[in-house]
Amino acid sequence: MKQEIKKVYIETMGCQMNKSDTERILGILSNFNYEETNKPENADLLMVNTCSIRQLSEDKAFSQLGVWGKWKQDKPDLKIGICGCVAQQKGRKIFSRAPYVDFVLGTHQIYSLPDIIKKINSGEKVCACEETNLPTINEEGFPINRVKSTNAWINITEGCNNFCTYCIVPYTRGRERSRLPETIIKEVKDALNAGFKEITLLGQNVDSYGKDFPTKQTDKPELKNYRLAELLKDLNKLEGKFRIRFVTSYPTDITDELIKTVVELDKVCEYFHIPMQSGSSEVLKAMNRRYNRETYAKIVEKVRKMVPDVTITSDFIAGFPGETEEQFKETLTAIDEFELDYCNVAAYSPREKTVAAKWTDKFIPEDVKNERFQRLNKKIQENCLKSNLKYVGREMEVLVESFYEHKGEKINTGKTRNFKTVHIPCNKDLTGEFVNVKITGAKTWYLKGEKI
Repeated sequence: MKQEIKKVYIETMGCQMNKSDTERILGILSNFNYEETNKPENADLLMVNTCSIRQLSEDKAFSQLGVWGKWKQDKPDLKIGICGCVAQQKGRKIFSRAPYVDFVLGTHQIYSLPDIIKKINSGEKVCACEETNLPTINEEGFPINRVKSTNAWINITEGCNNFCTYCIVPYTRGRERSRLPETIIKEVKDALNAGFKEITLLGQNVDSYGKDFPTKQTDKPELKNYRLAELLKDLNKLEGKFRIRFVTSYPTDITDELIKTVVELDKVCEYFHIPMQSGSSEVLKAMNRRYNRETYAKIVEKVRKMVPDVTITSDFIAGFPGETEEQFKETLTAIDEFELDYCNVAAYSPREKTVAAKWTDKFIPEDVKNERFQRLNKKIQENCLKSNLKYVGREMEVLVESFYEHKGEKINTGKTRNFKTVHIPCNKDLTGEFVNVKITGAKTWYLKGEKI
């Protein structure tokens, strides 16, 4: 007898790692008669994949759960789950705050999902956040339901060993774990066969890939010195025209070998995302970052010298506990000095379990923190425009990602190899194609181009 097809809706919040996890979850569920719907009101199973990097993200997740909890009053068979970093962080406490939740799925337990579904369908509540007796299944046994796009996100590491004093990732994602190269290469081949034209390798600290192999893979001596550079070389050998990117890089883990590899391999793009977090050496020390301003300067200088046309982006935090006005100004000058092309910014948000969250006597007043956040954003806008203006008049290759109409004009939008966004007026939908364009203008967040 054919089993009934059920509908699942997943609300994904936060980083690309979460988006990648959602694609894996959908792939697992597809083997158990669930198909994705983009209408939550039609779903039999509702899940929120959470981010806990800031309090606002956590609050948003519980707000969404609250809405679904009200739906459950009229639809008692509706199942509700929470996964991701908030799930890993809060565990069973979630049942007290949101009693309508049926299961809590931690970041390490995705492949326990089939057994969890069986348990909740029999009326149990399940919390899978630590090591459990739930059977896990080999990840290679399931497809990945990737969002239709030009770019495929592929995890190569999980977790982080750095324990920066502001960051919750080591507590929610665990210690660093590298995935085997053969598993990654197979996923890349599958993505390319499915029509994806760009591969982005993901990790909280992608440059540490393979460092755990000497101790973990004692039965695979060939992996002893296998690092990100070796993985990039193997992926670059795959047939077809496509691009390769990797994020995120920890500054002091960027080796000369990796930089040379980026230069030498034709499919690897000229782009580094190198979070600095603060321009002040004193604040960096308080953050437990393993470098100071001078060290970061040398790394950026080396990358720019070795990689022509490289784009370097970064992350910064405004209002870290104890940050003085002078130390904040050092962040503004760093963005200028290192000619950073774009930066993600956030106002400091204390996170449970982290060291800095205990420094309540050093917390910056909210009005001061938000004012610094605004000034930081303004500085970044200035530098983005300055960076973009350098490319006016140049010819560049663009991988088109989308096609839309704006004010009666049809526009293709895509990225250059060095991660610059380009808008190209054109009546034909070129999504997924590599096109050569001449850059005719520059705005703060994008370039304007004409197809050659």
